[in-house]
Amino acid sequence: MPVISIRELKQSSGSEPAQAVIHVQLENNRQRTTKNGDPYHELHFADAESSLVLRVWKSTPMFEQCAQLEDHKFYEITGEFGVGNDGKSIDSRNWSARELDSSEIGNLLSGSAELREKQEYHFAFITETVAQIADPRLNYLASTLLKKWGARFQRTGAARDYHHARRGGLVEHVGQMMRSAVKICEAYSWLNRDLLVTGVLFHDIGKLWENVYSEKGFTMPYTEVSELIGHIPMGMEIVNMLWRDAMNDPEIAEQWEQLEPPNDRVRLHLLHLIVAHHGELAFGSPVVPKTPEAQALHYIDNLDAKMEMFEQGYLVAEELGKNVYQRVRPLPGRLVRPLEKWGAPAGEIPPPEPPVEDEPF
Repeated sequence: MPVISIRELKQSSGSEPAQAVIHVQLENNRQRTTKNGDPYHELHFADAESSLVLRVWKSTPMFEQCAQLEDHKFYEITGEFGVGNDGKSIDSRNWSARELDSSEIGNLLSGSAELREKQEYHFAFITETVAQIADPRLNYLASTLLKKWGARFQRTGAARDYHHARRGGLVEHVGQMMRSAVKICEAYSWLNRDLLVTGVLFHDIGKLWENVYSEKGFTMPYTEVSELIGHIPMGMEIVNMLWRDAMNDPEIAEQWEQLEPPNDRVRLHLLHLIVAHHGELAFGSPVVPKTPEAQALHYIDNLDAKMEMFEQGYLVAEELGKNVYQRVRPLPGRLVRPLEKWGAPAGEIPPPEPPVEDEPF
């Protein structure tokens, strides 16, 4: 039987249990107690795209074996899965587990072939677009960031919940935002493309420490620095640190001093893009956008997050009536089936179109 992802399991689960095989990491195995005092295990599993909670009751065959399952280890789970009693969760009362070997673990950490292809595609676009930044100062900052922390970047989530909340999700988010930024600069040619592209790369860069996944797993640990500082101040500190490193090199410092616009304004405007990208004081930005590039970055960021929420929402939302689906938070209302493109067949919600090669700049 082929191995499927947790996302595919959730999509295919119906009222009648069906046989399935998944490869997962056990994030944690918690022993809890019901209101009646009966013990049960709550198992939190994860793969590259999603997570799953299975509750194992004392009366089921797997209860005794659960004590042998260890946190952070990787397992193959084979069993019959169906929709839980609440109509939303996944339930299984008959399943077995075995540890994965090193080859299977490597494949699991890389994600599905589709996810790997998508993230490699976005990272390649980011790298190519950064190489085209004409301003030497912004080019230095962006290219140095990718050299120093490219591997960390590729295992960081864009968020803990709601959008691109998966290993490598930040690469998808930034890659898609960067495509939008390039196109918007074509529509509004007076925008500073170098600044906007660099701002896209750096706007969430503090999440490399706030939302980074462990090297060998799908756990996104909570850290004191992310709780006390947050990704916006950390992003400012990263820019300032890279800038100081450059200015401490006499050759670079001498070259930059001859450039226009002046160094201080370039750094200041990039910092403004980072601190203003949430758009409103109530949403965590210490200042509101005060330049056209900052306003564009805020809308690009918000748009990409919302499009991801819609895309993922249609995969899990329950159909309430013809073309109407349950609300998926934090979207503001119930989902409605999107209108098919002219000439496209009616029926199931169409999947997102696969990436296409971009025309050369």
